[in-house]
Amino acid sequence: MKKRSNLTICRRLIGLVKPLAGFMLLAVLMGLAGHLCAAFITILGGYAVLDLLQFQIPLNMSTAFVCAGIFAVLRGFLRYGEQSCNHFIAFKLLALIRDKVFQALRRLCPAKLEGRDKGNLISVITSDIELLEVFYAHTVSPIVIAFLMSVVMCLYIGSYHWALGCLAAAAYFTVGALIPVLISKASRDDGIRFRTRSGELSSFVLDSLRGLPETIQYAMGGRRLEEINQKTDQLSGDEARMKRIAGRNMGCTNSVILLFDMAMLFLSAILYQKGQTGFDGVLIPVIALMSSFGPVVALANLGSTLQNTFAAGDRVLDILDETPAVEEVTNETEITFSGASAEHVSFSYGEETILSDVSLKIPEHSVIGITGKSGSGKSTLLKLLMRFWNAGNGKVKLSGRDIDRINTPNLRNLESFVTQETHLFHDSIANNLRIAKPDATQQELEEACRKASVHEFIQNLPKGYDTPVGELGDTLSGGERQRIGLARAFLHDAPFMLLDEPTSNLDSLSEAVILRSLGEERSGKTIVLVSHRRSTMRIVDTVYSVENGRMS
Repeated sequence: MKKRSNLTICRRLIGLVKPLAGFMLLAVLMGLAGHLCAAFITILGGYAVLDLLQFQIPLNMSTAFVCAGIFAVLRGFLRYGEQSCNHFIAFKLLALIRDKVFQALRRLCPAKLEGRDKGNLISVITSDIELLEVFYAHTVSPIVIAFLMSVVMCLYIGSYHWALGCLAAAAYFTVGALIPVLISKASRDDGIRFRTRSGELSSFVLDSLRGLPETIQYAMGGRRLEEINQKTDQLSGDEARMKRIAGRNMGCTNSVILLFDMAMLFLSAILYQKGQTGFDGVLIPVIALMSSFGPVVALANLGSTLQNTFAAGDRVLDILDETPAVEEVTNETEITFSGASAEHVSFSYGEETILSDVSLKIPEHSVIGITGKSGSGKSTLLKLLMRFWNAGNGKVKLSGRDIDRINTPNLRNLESFVTQETHLFHDSIANNLRIAKPDATQQELEEACRKASVHEFIQNLPKGYDTPVGELGDTLSGGERQRIGLARAFLHDAPFMLLDEPTSNLDSLSEAVILRSLGEERSGKTIVLVSHRRSTMRIVDTVYSVENGRMS
């Protein structure tokens, strides 16, 4: 992906606020009013001092103290209201972003996500999205509040003398804009490096957990732990560097604020000596400046801390902006299945050619077998028939129509695909089966499982079809998962079945039951069967052999 500037990331993220613009406006107004209350509590104290010294001022001491008390109470309510609105906006938008990310992942699947670093992806859709809360709750409205607060205070301080107003403007600009920009540029790559390494660590830990039995078996625990510690140390080093930058930023900001406070004191004193302001023109502008840096200081502190957030936003936008390898098709006329074919199809993964000038015909109500060595392109051919990928050259057709001119939902309803590895969700067996048909009755579930030779096994489980399976189906054997995958295909009841090594993990008896079921289904279905087993090929009408990407 092309590297985005912080400004581009900021603009894209702010664009998502539009549906909640009313809440954002309310947060800004309450935040501005709250900061003005906080600043004027101190200013009112200055007026009380002037009244005590018997200067002519708009407020007497009693009125100043009453107003200060009211402002103090209002400050608490306004601050609470501002934060409530900001966090309401933040969490609503995080839900919206998660929805958009999962929609994007659905568009990208399966082609763009095949072989992708799953741990890094999990890091993006969990911790990276969560980090955007900082942007929406503590960045967007504070920037607007800081700008408006600076304008109001510049006008107020400038009412005593224009030079004092200009000095206040320079102070707010330096602290709220110049310092954050300089710090941001100094730490530009730190945030993205930290988020990338955090994702790599998550991926490595996830990989280590999945491979724990093999790690124990071959006594590789020490080496894996050493690698985890190494990656953790790198991540800690990145975080320490970011914290040092944040510390220097805070020290620089406080030093600059002190310098501007002193400059305001000296300038107002000089103007007082020249008779251009009264004593109130010395005391009030100095107090006003000192008490009003809160909003711009919040922006100054964002200069370093936001790098992590912008890096997270950049990684999220990468997913949202990624172009799917296969676009969904809509607005075409619906078709029914009447055979399939591949005509001079070639396909490559990057520079590696997988299929070269492959052609085959799949007549309706036939059983076609495909054999060949591992890596010869058999599974890829099935994926092209499912349109998980677009063929590089040649044509893949269903019912005489190019597959890229068939509505995607229509295509999915016409095809059932059983892969070599069946994925099971952490749910009950029944719910895992109903993925193929959400409204399936119990009778339909049992009928599909009988065809897949898994009904008796399920019946003997403690809770039958309501028995939960572990994460990734780890509580079941490979053969049991494979048979449940076949049961899904039977339940889906599509006219075109694509089976990739459907009996590879099964014993001879289970294989025989399944082959008999497939034989009984052939009158109403068309089946493409990929297998190394000669016994499985006994039921096919025609056998194609794929060798080195070519059909024979």
